[in-house]
Amino acid sequence: MKPTPSRPWHADSRMIHRDLRNAIVSLRRRPGETLAERPLAEAYGASRPKVRQAINRLADEQLVERHPHHRGMRVARIPLRALPEAGEMRKALETRVVRYAARRATPDQIARLRASVEQQRACGAAGDIDGFHAADEAFHALLSEVAGHPGFWDTVGRIKAQIDRCRRLGLLVFGSMGPAIDEHDAMVAAIAAREPDRAAALMASHLDGVAGTIATLRRVVPCYFYEPDDPPSSR
Repeated sequence: MKPTPSRPWHADSRMIHRDLRNAIVSLRRRPGETLAERPLAEAYGASRPKVRQAINRLADEQLVERHPHHRGMRVARIPLRALPEAGEMRKALETRVVRYAARRATPDQIARLRASVEQQRACGAAGDIDGFHAADEAFHALLSEVAGHPGFWDTVGRIKAQIDRCRRLGLLVFGSMGPAIDEHDAMVAAIAAREPDRAAALMASHLDGVAGTIATLRRVVPCYFYEPDDPPSSR
């Protein structure tokens, strides 16, 4: 893949990290793809040390790894052992979020949540995976805002990168956005009805469904995943 960012710029390491991270999570850069400093530096209009800093941050997040056969880094496969812990942490936070939302949501906020679900439906009907993913992210961020704890979503964002790669892979492989949208709709109904326990149960089921999708993906497209004990040559 040609190492061209979403737009030409003179970027610092933070911007380069964000752009590459988005490309990896969205699967525009796929496992095994080489990340070479020189062409990336040229593409971003940045120095090689800035690119190196960004890549090192991605390595800390287990999104890239050292290439086993030559110098340089490549996009890592998805580490299976990291997924259950990240999933449980996300579930603990987001079930709390919807409980708060069910107690605190104003009529205007409920209307915004419903509008978000309709935006997701429009993306689903159009087969717009990128648009749906963006709308899905906005919906979960809005839930944290409605709950009165927007920082919860910031925390979730730091732990869910590998899960997001699986979600995007699931959309590419299975192409079905309808179930997730219906689950979001049910959550909004529970929030509007002031039923925090039901909202939390629906969120837990929603996130458990992601875990089920991951198990299926592991069987269908095993080349995207690895166990940390696998030898580098098998990754």
